[in-house]
Amino acid sequence: MAESTVTSSRAVGATGPGRRPGRPRSERADQAILAAALDLLSEVGPAALGVEEVAARAGVGKATIYRRWPGKEEMLLDALGGLAMKLPEPQGRSVRADLTALLTAICREGADPGRARLFALLLGEGVHYPRLVARYVETVLQPRREMVRSVLRRGMGTGELRETADIEAAAFLLEGAVLASMYSSQPPEPRYARRVVEELLRGLAAR
Repeated sequence: MAESTVTSSRAVGATGPGRRPGRPRSERADQAILAAALDLLSEVGPAALGVEEVAARAGVGKATIYRRWPGKEEMLLDALGGLAMKLPEPQGRSVRADLTALLTAICREGADPGRARLFALLLGEGVHYPRLVARYVETVLQPRREMVRSVLRRGMGTGELRETADIEAAAFLLEGAVLASMYSSQPPEPRYARRVVEELLRGLAAR
């Protein structure tokens, strides 16, 4: 995963309780550590990931990591906190156009092999790392679900969609379409998102 995509509100420039006075923390080191942690997390999962391996990949000493985080789970929580993607802002002119733009962006993100592996590994080991799964849901899944819901609610208000449309079910149907595309043997064709939205709106559109 690109180093530039990793940000952390807690890690970068933070001065947590108990931090010893000394040299200012290096933002470059923070970014390198978090990027390395995400890369390794997507390769081996949380159980097999070790602080030593993260330090080696980031080019820092293990002590540098422990000065920032008490353990690997806290480090991974910060790393996952930087995964939020920038979604296209709904234009408000058409539910169909806004849902297609959103789904296209989400499918593009899901086509990243590292993101797909990361999601699968977190899902598989989530029972042992509930805080990590909760952070992923909070950072990645909930914001895009809420944006989809907001578009659907607006469509009900404007009369584009049926007043009785089930927003929750529709949002999960769209999310399921993304997951299906992530684990398909072939990447989705360019019009995949538009086709999914068209089929969904056949059932939701006002008669």
